[in-house]
Amino acid sequence: METLNATAVEFLKDLPPIQMALVAGLFTWSITALGAALVFFTKGLNRKFFDAMLGFAAGVMIAASFWSLLAPAIEMSEEVSALPKWVPALVGFISGGLFLAVIDKVLPHLHPGLKQAEGIKTKWQRSVLLVLAITLHNIPEGLAIGVAFGAVAYGLESATLGAAVALAIGIGLQNFPEGAAVSFPLRREGMSKLKSFSYGQASGIVEPFAAVLGAVAVITMQPILPYALAFAAGAMIFVVVEELIPESQQEKNTDIATIATLVGFSVMMTLDVALG
Repeated sequence: METLNATAVEFLKDLPPIQMALVAGLFTWSITALGAALVFFTKGLNRKFFDAMLGFAAGVMIAASFWSLLAPAIEMSEEVSALPKWVPALVGFISGGLFLAVIDKVLPHLHPGLKQAEGIKTKWQRSVLLVLAITLHNIPEGLAIGVAFGAVAYGLESATLGAAVALAIGIGLQNFPEGAAVSFPLRREGMSKLKSFSYGQASGIVEPFAAVLGAVAVITMQPILPYALAFAAGAMIFVVVEELIPESQQEKNTDIATIATLVGFSVMMTLDVALG
């Protein structure tokens, strides 16, 4: 893992931050596509294995929210804001969670494994609603990546390229089950393998765009940097608590999902602390 991080840093270091964010976003999208591609090779995923992947994703996102986003936001507050250093982190964190809560109530979407769609009632097809459900929490992930790489432009001690790369790798790892979470349900409903894959990978296409948007925002408006980092953290924690953890527990595989959450947290913490 350390070699992978070093190789990625070497590849990205000469690029402008916005291009770095784009490349990182394309990487995480490709991992989503890789997960969706499982539909070509197997008829379905073992539910225990799938719940373990969801738990792992939750652990990665929890760790990333603190180690890669909240902690740097608190450190940066002293450098870019005259307010007490906890204020930008608190305001950004709560705002990120509230933003996702509003989107969750408004945007029509259907979580894998559920029959009842959420958000405003619509006649959209289940396939579209499934894609929107995963897309919903890919947005804060993309923003987090963009903000992390955008922060590198300022040369702050708390914002290193290694840390941004570690975040992208961690989010990429937890994107793998997301593509499968769309492609397999669609395949079970009779959709072709190719079309199921296409919808599955499409759920991650928002990440490169969100990454570029996040990078542009913090580069053009430095004072929002700690707020933006904390905003992404709050949005990610909302997704974990509202979706990933409950879904991983639906089939009563609680021990497996919980252990996988601890493993995911440990992997992301190691990536950020040891490599970042």
